[in-house]
Amino acid sequence: MTNEYTPPKVWVNDTNGGNKWANINSPESGARHEQDLPVGEHSLQLYSLGTPNGQKVTILLEELLALGIKEAEYDAYLINIGEGDQFSSGFVGVNPNSKIPALVDKTGSEDNHVFESASILVHLAEKFGQFLPKEGSARTQTFNWLFWAQGSAPFLGGGFGHFYAYADTKYEYPINRFAMEAKRQLDVLDKQLAKNTFVAGEEYSIADMAIWPWYGNLVLGKIYDAAEFLQVESYTNVVRWAKLLESREGVQRGRIVNRSFGEEWEQLPERHSAADIDAVLAKKPQ
Repeated sequence: MTNEYTPPKVWVNDTNGGNKWANINSPESGARHEQDLPVGEHSLQLYSLGTPNGQKVTILLEELLALGIKEAEYDAYLINIGEGDQFSSGFVGVNPNSKIPALVDKTGSEDNHVFESASILVHLAEKFGQFLPKEGSARTQTFNWLFWAQGSAPFLGGGFGHFYAYADTKYEYPINRFAMEAKRQLDVLDKQLAKNTFVAGEEYSIADMAIWPWYGNLVLGKIYDAAEFLQVESYTNVVRWAKLLESREGVQRGRIVNRSFGEEWEQLPERHSAADIDAVLAKKPQ
């Protein structure tokens, strides 16, 4: 880094330098404009974006539907974070932290607001009795790796991904620091997957659904265009696992929901029925 930064005695918000992602940030929480959230016909209402954090939930929902659980039908509405949708009064009313994804479960006598992707995964897994062991070591291991993802992925996304792919200026120090951590995390996963078919053991679980959108997409070259830079092919067990999950119908369907970028066959801003996904995937080149 050529320009040394000396922090002032009191921090002043001077981060908005024209970068589209920096310009949506603020040190203050809460709603910035009044707008109600749309509501569809299903009991589960999801408000999200098809980023890795959003993909976790839609993959689980599509996996539940693949099992024939009709009660897992859902409406998914796009929250465009670049346009500030997450700061609407309706969205803040569901998630005061203004981050996607957010879920409203209307099954009971009153709406149940669920936010933070791991919390939504646990809520749905327990609600439908799938993809989360009910007791014992297998349950503990699933939680271990679920929360490992919650603590680790910000270093990959907000750390490495931001400075390597999104920052207007590339600086050596933060890129090297977060590349080191991303590779360390990949090594942790690789060693775990050398001993197990799935991350938490021999059963597919919400831990895999939480980790794949970040680390699976990374090693498959679907985010940050950093596969060569990070030498992801050397993590052979992670690559094997990533391809295994990518082949699942639930993953293929869930990863495109609330997605408004990429190829035409992988964009589905809103989802209200299985037919919506079918129509988009029908456009995929054979």
